[in-house]
Parts: sequence; C-alpha cells; structure tokens
Amino acid sequence: MKLTPVAEIRDPVHGYIKVTEIERELIDSPFIQRLRRIHQLAGAYLVYPGAIHTRFEHVVGAMHVAGQIAEALVAASHLDADTVQEVRVAALLHDVGHGPFSHMYEEVISDKNEATSHEEISQRIITETSIRDTLNRNGFSPKKMSDFAVGRQRSKPPFMNEVIAGSLSADMMDYLPRDSYFTGVEYGKVDSQRVINSLHVAEGHLVIDDAALNAFEVMLLARYEMFKAVYFHRTVRAAELMLVRSMKLADGVLGLTDLSDLERYLELTDEVVLYKLVTLESSEPDLKEANRLALDFRDRRLVKCVFEKLVQRREHMVGQIFADEDARNSVVSEIAAAARVDPGQIYLDVPTTPSVPYTYSKEVLTAVGLLKVEGSRRVVKAVPLSKLPIVGSIAGFMDMVRVYTTAKNRSAVEKATSHLFKDKGFTSKVSE
Repeated sequence: MKLTPVAEIRDPVHGYIKVTEIERELIDSPFIQRLRRIHQLAGAYLVYPGAIHTRFEHVVGAMHVAGQIAEALVAASHLDADTVQEVRVAALLHDVGHGPFSHMYEEVISDKNEATSHEEISQRIITETSIRDTLNRNGFSPKKMSDFAVGRQRSKPPFMNEVIAGSLSADMMDYLPRDSYFTGVEYGKVDSQRVINSLHVAEGHLVIDDAALNAFEVMLLARYEMFKAVYFHRTVRAAELMLVRSMKLADGVLGLTDLSDLERYLELTDEVVLYKLVTLESSEPDLKEANRLALDFRDRRLVKCVFEKLVQRREHMVGQIFADEDARNSVVSEIAAAARVDPGQIYLDVPTTPSVPYTYSKEVLTAVGLLKVEGSRRVVKAVPLSKLPIVGSIAGFMDMVRVYTTAKNRSAVEKATSHLFKDKGFTSKVSE
C-alpha cells in the first residue's frame, strides 16, 4: 500500500517531511501538540542557548526516519508495504507520555515508583484518550500500538521493536543529528542514510551490512561524545539537579507525581511546572527551598561542581560503590559533616549509562549482527562490540561521580570531598 501524503512539514534536520491523514490527525491532537511545550534536552538551553527544541520536533522526525527504515526493509523484502504506516505511527507516538523537562521528571517520579517511566505513561495515553479512537477508526489496535510505540510489541518479530528503540532505531537516528544541530555541537552529525540503506533482517533481528560498519561505528561514537559533551555536561547537570530537587521538595503540595488523574498530568509542561515552583509561597522550609532553587534555575544561578571523576569501564564501578539512595545519602552526610555545611547544600550526582545504546528490550547492547559475504554465501554473524575496531575501545559504562554545592560552600566542600573520595579510589577533582 503506497502512503498518500496530505501535508508536509519543513524540518531543519530532515528537510520536507510528508504527512499522511492519520499522522496529521495525531499530530493535531492535544497530546502531540503538548510536546511543543516540553524541551527535548530539559535544562541544556542554559548552557547551549540554541537547545530550545522540543519533543514535538523529535517525534515528527523519528516518524520520518522510521518510515525510511521501514521502506528500506520493504525494498529488501523483509517487511510488507502495508506495515510502513504502522511503523511511522508507532514512532510518532513513542514519546507522547513524557513529563515536564523530559528525563528530569523521571528522576523525580522514580522516588515514588521505580517501575513507572514515560513509556508506561505513553501506553496509558494511547489507550485511554482520543488517540485510541483515532487508531481504532484507522484500523489499528490501540493496545498493540501502545506496546509497539515503546518497543514492547510481542506479537511480531523483535526487529519491529528495534526500529522504534535500540541501537539501530529511528529514535537515535533523529535525536543525534537534531540535538547536534540545535546545540551547535558537531559530534552528532552522522550518515544515518548509509546505515538505513544497509539494514536487513536475520533470525528476527535487525542486522547491518558489513560494508556499512564504518557508518554504524561513527553513529555509536557520536552518541558517546554527545553524552559527554551535552547530555551529561557538568553545568547542564548542575541545572538539572537543582530543578529535580525543587520538584521533589514541592511534590507533596503540587502533586507532580500523582498519576491517578491522567488529564491533570497532561497539563504539566515545562512552563507550567516552572511557574508553579517560582510562585510557591510558604514559610515551610522545604517549600521555601524548592522556590529558591526554581528561581535560581530560572535565572541561571547554578551550583558549582567541586569534584568530578569520569570512568570508562567494562563493569559498573560507580554502581557498586553508590548502590542505592541510602549509600548516596550516607556519602553526602559524611561530606557535609566534614565540611560543616547543611547536607541540603550538597548534590551528589552519579548517573551511569552504557557507552553504547540499550537494545529494544532495555538490555545493554553487547553485540551487533553483521551481514557478510563469504564466497557465494551471505551469512550473518553476531560480532561482539569489543571486536569492532573502534567501538570496542569505548564499550562498557560511562560512570560519573560529581559533587556540587553553592558558591558560598565551595572551598569547604571541595576539600572534604577530595579527602573522602581518596579512600574510595577517586582522586580527580574540578577547579573552575
């Protein structure tokens, strides 16, 4: 079935994106339009002024790339042409459940329910709102599409989910060049089209032609560098830590993590939540602090990084030392006691992430399927990432330890942290 475009969107990353009738109806819904009011990179615009792009542009771009992947698989006889529209719709809906400030909100909500994420909320929106009616009217099962949109569809081969989420996904092939474009950071410029045109399916999974290995490696390296330069930039994280703490402190009053009322949740966008925080009026200490942090975030009065250690390892080192919230709180208390400052003025940031993407099932990617030609035969081999010429050198985890505090407490906290972390095998510190 050939798709019939009824409109087109001019996109700075992909050029003209053609839109079908069902896609236009979904894009015009309040649920996709809401994504215009959620920044793609949360507080990164305080460091990279151009990073004011939103989840809206990303889901439209991901839809476009997913369509390109699907069409490439159709051309290679791995996918039925009638499935292309389904793939595009799934990609369009994949981020519909994101909360205010994107992944920052998930840091807040994880304290209340670790099992809840934007994927679960996306599934609820797809099955409990008028999106359900749009899908039904166009012949799609809302339940199946809600699973497909977050890479959890069980009724079809795994490669279908991998188009939406994974190391060869439309999601990554859009956010890397998009985030690069809007931040001005060059690392995310990748040859996605080369990768897309080389995709095949073997044993139910996406594999890549051996001839396109270089383009795939560049993509993984670009993601690695974007994490260091943008997503986990020390000043970006400073802003995000402040706003996350502000939201946590005010949650009891503002009900930011109350998911019982979906309609109320959908009103929570970046500007709404920030306005609620900066207009808080209370003599209660936690709420006063929440208000102060939000005002400082808004006006870019950020906490300072006084200690930093970045470690590239095969296994989680940071995850072992700071295994849970109690362990992290204990470290903060030790630093605070030694520095003689209020523990509330210290931020311990220990994000951990795989240096290469997760698979569609959220497992760490350890190998890639390569399609090779051996004599007259085409064979598929699972090649461990450690065996790839360049990617093998970065495969593992990017473990980070950072300590932040206010300008007033900077010297005392820096000294206390350095002494404490020497005993834990961390010796690096930051001086700005």
